[in-house]
Amino acid sequence: MSGTMKWWATVVAALLVTSGVAGNVLVAVLSGGPLPLVVNLLAAITAGVATILAFLASLHDRLNDRVSALTEFLVARLNEIETHTGDRNTGFLEGYLLSQGGEATVLPFRGSEGKGRQGRTQPSETSGGQ
Repeated sequence: MSGTMKWWATVVAALLVTSGVAGNVLVAVLSGGPLPLVVNLLAAITAGVATILAFLASLHDRLNDRVSALTEFLVARLNEIETHTGDRNTGFLEGYLLSQGGEATVLPFRGSEGKGRQGRTQPSETSGGQ
């Protein structure tokens, strides 16, 4: 979308500058004076805003391309790391379980319903009850 916006803003800026110059030349030739200041300011401000908008749209396109390339690189690298790590962890886990000689016991996860963290002392125990 920003590519389309970039080109529309460029076309609008070019048309406004061209029409402003043509209007000034026509009025100067026909009546000998310039266009009213309001008309010149409106054309100049609108052309300036369109130019800035085209520049920002161009920057957005470039940034989007770079982020896409970085994302593709990171996905490929993470897939490579996951494949390598998965192979090593599988071998480690199988070797560990074989050396223990038995099945591993699965313990339930108690989460926040448990009695709190194990091994932590309560604040009243460390301050001597004061």
